[in-house]
Amino acid sequence: MATAGKVINCKAAVAWEAGKPLSMEEVEVAPPQAMEVRVKILFTSLCHTDVYFWEAKGQTPVFPRIFGHEAGGIVESVGEGVTEVAPGDHVLPVFTGECKECPHCKSAESNMCDLLRINTDRGVMIGDGKSRFSIDGKPIYHFVGTSTFSEYTVMHVGCVAKINPEAPLDKVCVLSCGISTGLGASINVAKPPKGSTVAIFGLGAVGLAAAEGARIAGASRIIGIDLNANRFEEARKFGCTEFVNPKDHTKPVQEVLIEMTNGGVDRSVECTGNINAMIQAFECVHDGWGVAVLVGVPHKDAEFKTHPMKFLNERTLKGTFFGNFKPRTDLPNVVEMYMKKELEVEKFITHSVPFSEINKAFDLMAKGEGIRCIIRM
Repeated sequence: MATAGKVINCKAAVAWEAGKPLSMEEVEVAPPQAMEVRVKILFTSLCHTDVYFWEAKGQTPVFPRIFGHEAGGIVESVGEGVTEVAPGDHVLPVFTGECKECPHCKSAESNMCDLLRINTDRGVMIGDGKSRFSIDGKPIYHFVGTSTFSEYTVMHVGCVAKINPEAPLDKVCVLSCGISTGLGASINVAKPPKGSTVAIFGLGAVGLAAAEGARIAGASRIIGIDLNANRFEEARKFGCTEFVNPKDHTKPVQEVLIEMTNGGVDRSVECTGNINAMIQAFECVHDGWGVAVLVGVPHKDAEFKTHPMKFLNERTLKGTFFGNFKPRTDLPNVVEMYMKKELEVEKFITHSVPFSEINKAFDLMAKGEGIRCIIRM
């Protein structure tokens, strides 16, 4: 392409400081270096993780920064050594990578790449420790190796999943983070048997995706647990058959679920990050065969406390990262699930705004309105 090897000037939504509205700026995007890919972003969406680090409450503040990590785009150019993708390929950026060489990548049981595992504090490329974004020569920092709130971005090739070019990027872009995380937590980790009972703690985007995964797996009862009763009706679209609001009960919610299910649920998936919900999700599963899966990220000082007999009575507690999907290997298959109509993505997308109005997406999330807002570049 005519732009290959050259600096590209484009629009990007820059966060200059914590919690302040993003500012639309013209940035310079440097060419990709060795093992890097420059991608033209066509659609991106806002995930709660972006908001969490934009607010920088309790995290290391790294500013000025370009956020965004859930997106779809087309490869514009590639750096030296890149053979897996080529200009024109349709891709999904992923906040965690797959180098395919480390012990984790070579293990069938792990997706936690040693080289490209998520690092929220790093604002530069791992190759040379420099940013590919700048304004008037001053660096603008990256976010989780993706920075999709820019018309063009540069990523390590291991964080780019090549997908079916027939897949609509304005739909499948949401598969590059939250939806796949929840879906995989159910189908890859919890693995509910057909006819089983599953409890989903938290009915945000990830929880709804976990419910969708339980539905696809053939669970007969999917019980949604959330403090916001307004989410219950929406959750029916994703397979939830029953609901529990902990505020409606005087006893611990795990006891409520045990009574509802004659001894406990077969599987539970926790998608809140609240340590109490994590404990409840474990303690509500049936002895002998119950499996609880933790997806949410707890406060750094949180402690998980339960009685050891809960384990000795043959309950299993698992954790998962990105739904145990290997990004480059498995995401193309998740896209194919959508193409075969096995996975309904459209129902996750509740709003759409042009790139110039990206701050509206932040406002919608702050109000708890909708599930995913697509930002049209």
